[in-house]
Amino acid sequence: MKRAVQFVFFIILIAFVVGYYFKWQDNNLLGDRIIGLGVLAFSFILIPLFLFSRSKNKKITDYMLTKENIDKMNDEKGKNTENQ
Repeated sequence: MKRAVQFVFFIILIAFVVGYYFKWQDNNLLGDRIIGLGVLAFSFILIPLFLFSRSKNKKITDYMLTKENIDKMNDEKGKNTENQ
C-alpha cells in the first residue's frame, strides 16, 4: 500500500510539472487542464489512499470523544500532578 501511495504521488507531481511546462510554452488551456486533473487526483485519489493506509488496523473509537474516553483522560490528568 505504501508503494501505491508513493507511485500515485509521483504521478501527480509529474502532472503538475508537465502542466506548468505547457503553461510556460503558452498553451494555457492544456496546462490548466493537466494541473486541474492533478489537483482532482490529489484530492480524490491520493488523500483517501493515504488516509486508508495510515488508519489500517487502528480502532476509530480510540480517537472519538466518548464518555469513557473523557473519563479516562480526566483520571490520567489527576495522576500526573506531582510536578506542579
